[in-house]
Amino acid sequence: MKSPAQRAVHALLILTAILAIGAVGYVVIDDYPLLDALYMTITTVATVGYGEIHPLSRAGRIFTMALILGSAGVTVYLLSQLGQILIETGLRAVLQRRAMERKIEALSGHVIVCGYGRLGRIVVEELARAGAPLAIVESDSSREPELARSSHPFVIGSATQDEVLLHAGVTRARALVVATGSDADNVYITLTARELNPALEIHARGESEGGVRRLLQAGARRAVSSHQLGGMRLAGGLLRPSVVEFVEITHPKIGEQVDLEEVRIAPGSASVGLSVRALEQSAPRLRVVGLKRGESRIQLVPDEDCALAAGDLLVVIGERQSLEKITRIVSPA
Repeated sequence: MKSPAQRAVHALLILTAILAIGAVGYVVIDDYPLLDALYMTITTVATVGYGEIHPLSRAGRIFTMALILGSAGVTVYLLSQLGQILIETGLRAVLQRRAMERKIEALSGHVIVCGYGRLGRIVVEELARAGAPLAIVESDSSREPELARSSHPFVIGSATQDEVLLHAGVTRARALVVATGSDADNVYITLTARELNPALEIHARGESEGGVRRLLQAGARRAVSSHQLGGMRLAGGLLRPSVVEFVEITHPKIGEQVDLEEVRIAPGSASVGLSVRALEQSAPRLRVVGLKRGESRIQLVPDEDCALAAGDLLVVIGERQSLEKITRIVSPA
């Protein structure tokens, strides 16, 4: 079965051929000038009733009747296909929009990424790799086809507007990443999101030192400057290349087996009361490199005899299979 668009193209080609045949016919039969012949053909096919430009011969009138009968069906068919295309296109857009709304409405405890530029794409890729539920807010409508191909829920609109953030589920979200290229927009989005969801964890991008400072004052939990981080990374590569190489082995595009992850000891978990040493021994090639308890500062390389408690947040490094095993161990029994 051909699509309506293909059928419409075929009908248009047939109609074009009829117009050409009609123009040639009037030239040959009644010696019309070419422009008059084309005008007579179009007015005849369109059935506007303007009458004859020049008197037609008997053969010319017979030809005109045949032209009307031959073109009427093609014209109706062409119009019907064009109408079907418009209906199907509009219906498809409505259905896709409604499906996207249902996906966003089903989200809870998700991360909203505001801005799908270079930084935003990286954040989305990392969140998706970790399996974290997410939604994207992008103000540039030209990026909609790219967002549609990504299969992630998205909203086209400015995140500075309350209704756009609400549409993205900001009141149900656990975190917000503000990654637009404007400090002013980032500060405003942070203020708006903090008002809509006071418990929201906000991470924001700052283009300048002043922007980073204002983002923190506006309620962002963490504000970073991509330029500062990039400069520190380049300098680190020159001064401490082995350290940078060690950090990079945990990157998914560089390290194939090792990862750095954080896990939380759940209440009722079999790991509650275990020592750090015992937890490490439960999975091969794994080390606990950080422990955060309550509101206290994170402990680097905690004591091996430290007993684990419910709610402890551990930073662990090791093989991915070992990390998956540890995640199961610290989960509720």
